[in-house]
Amino acid sequence: MALKKTKIFVIDTNVILHDHQCIFNFQDNDVVLPITVLEELDKFKRGSDQLNYQAREFVRLLDDLVKDDLFNGGLSLGPGKGKLKIETGKGFSDRLKASFREDIADHRILAITEYIKENNTKQKVVLITKDINLRMKAKSLGIDAEDYKNDKVTNTEIFDRGVTLRDKCDDSLVARIYEQRYLPLSESGFEEEPDANDYFIFKGANTSALVRYDGGAKRFERVDKKTAYGIKPRNAEQTFLLNALLNPEIKLVAVTGKAGTGKTLLALAAAIAQNDIYDQILLARPIVALSNRDIGFLPGDADEKIRPYMQPLFDNLTVIKHCYNPRSVEYTRIEEMEKEERLVIAALAYIRGRSLSNSYFIIDEAQNLTPHEVKTIITRAGEGTKMVFTGDLHQIDSPYLDQQSNGLAYLSDRMKGQELFAHINLVKGERSYLAELASDLL
Repeated sequence: MALKKTKIFVIDTNVILHDHQCIFNFQDNDVVLPITVLEELDKFKRGSDQLNYQAREFVRLLDDLVKDDLFNGGLSLGPGKGKLKIETGKGFSDRLKASFREDIADHRILAITEYIKENNTKQKVVLITKDINLRMKAKSLGIDAEDYKNDKVTNTEIFDRGVTLRDKCDDSLVARIYEQRYLPLSESGFEEEPDANDYFIFKGANTSALVRYDGGAKRFERVDKKTAYGIKPRNAEQTFLLNALLNPEIKLVAVTGKAGTGKTLLALAAAIAQNDIYDQILLARPIVALSNRDIGFLPGDADEKIRPYMQPLFDNLTVIKHCYNPRSVEYTRIEEMEKEERLVIAALAYIRGRSLSNSYFIIDEAQNLTPHEVKTIITRAGEGTKMVFTGDLHQIDSPYLDQQSNGLAYLSDRMKGQELFAHINLVKGERSYLAELASDLL
């Protein structure tokens, strides 16, 4: 039997900033870190953002591994793994100079990758980077380049479909669901068991029922249309979402859907409706600078700088308030919760350090988070805490994330089937006909 030929993977800085443990995810292949990457990581070590955390953790990891072998033959990454090596800077080839005259970090990484390829003709050399433009540059030089795929979601169909319709059901079966409120899986006609907390419409010739599959009890339960603090669901998808949001047994909810489908509004309304159950309601979103304007360009102190980024969240709160008279008990309760900081709207970075015990935590725009960021947030959940992640997978602002590699998609894919998790995809826009049309056509 011929021995398997191992590869050499050259790692770009953005891969490490995405996953600081990436060097252990290349099986028995060798991993090379260009010295330029260490130089770039040095710029990210200070700060409170997730990128800064990833940079610091990787530097600490490297410090634990560091030996002279890193700069010579390479250091083993462990049983069944390849070797890790740091490659020092190399001069630009004539071909590289002719194509890219500017001396920048990306081009120095290309120079090192080109050198490794020319000096390791028996092994395939691949540059791993999340920068699409750098991948194109590498391929123009005849260098293989790929995205970092370790945490990519392969099945994205769940983010496109809406309600699952099970039509041609017998009317007597639907009637039983209404009478008994549930239907055992064994009597449903399903050949395969659905995932826990999957939602369906059972449609007969003359009647229909909305149901949720209870994986623990192995039965379908009827879903009633409920109102949450003045906000009424306008379609079956929203009815399913409120069912998951108001169910104390479902501790983790992922909500995907385009703009205007009601993701954040329903999540916030459901949270306020359960204010007597939770000690605190936290609503946060990551700050992603718009266009090329960094947050530092904005005037004012820290709170004033982040206000424009948080404004959509305050707008949703205003919609809920306007469901009631300003003199009503419901309106006054929201005002009191804000004053007592039982209802907090803030940038995600400002939530760090807070206790997440017995809290209802809504993370908006979660499609701009990496899988590691989502994991970090969830692993901080204390007893009695419920977490809701919302986002639009078609509006990703991070240059190094896409529909397959962002944290919200990763969460929905990995947690599917768990009894404490539910994923709802909202398809129908309810903001206005104009908003729906623009979302579909523009």
